[in-house]
Amino acid sequence: MTASALEIARATLFAPGGISEGELEKVFGRLSHRALDDADLYFQYSRSEGFSLEEGVVKSGSHSIEQGVGVRAVSGERQGLAYSDEIAVDALLTAADAARAIVHHPGQEKGLIWQQHQGLALYPPVDPLASLPNSEKIALLERVERAAQACDPRIVQVMASLSARFEVVLVARLNGTMAADVRPLVRLNVSVIVEQG
Repeated sequence: MTASALEIARATLFAPGGISEGELEKVFGRLSHRALDDADLYFQYSRSEGFSLEEGVVKSGSHSIEQGVGVRAVSGERQGLAYSDEIAVDALLTAADAARAIVHHPGQEKGLIWQQHQGLALYPPVDPLASLPNSEKIALLERVERAAQACDPRIVQVMASLSARFEVVLVARLNGTMAADVRPLVRLNVSVIVEQG
């Protein structure tokens, strides 16, 4: 059985930093220590890679990882925004303090009852970066290059690239709503140069 987007998001975003729903309640408690109309935490993790092949040679390869959490506090017309690259409880509390300081109104703490929302799954939550070893990704580009060259004898150069991205997003709101999305993306590009005469 495939894990839900929320399960994948918790494992990807919360587990490494030891974050639980109880820890999120502490963060929202810190935020709502001063009256707020709304607040949310936006967690994001993204991993991407790419390979390009030109004339049968791997010309480039890349890999990157990005992650972080944004904190938003809203009171009337004022918004406080803060961000941390580190997804850990201490970093969340520091960002909550910064966002709260921007809106700066006295209020009271309130407990949260988490309402987890499962959105419509538009695609399977599969990590495309882990689906094939790099050697098979390069072999795919080589097959694409050969197939493109076989299409027309006038083709003198083929450039092929394969890129993949795996993104996990989780939003937790002051009203107890929690929702997540897992976004796999794979793109294959092929360009050819044709000479005639």
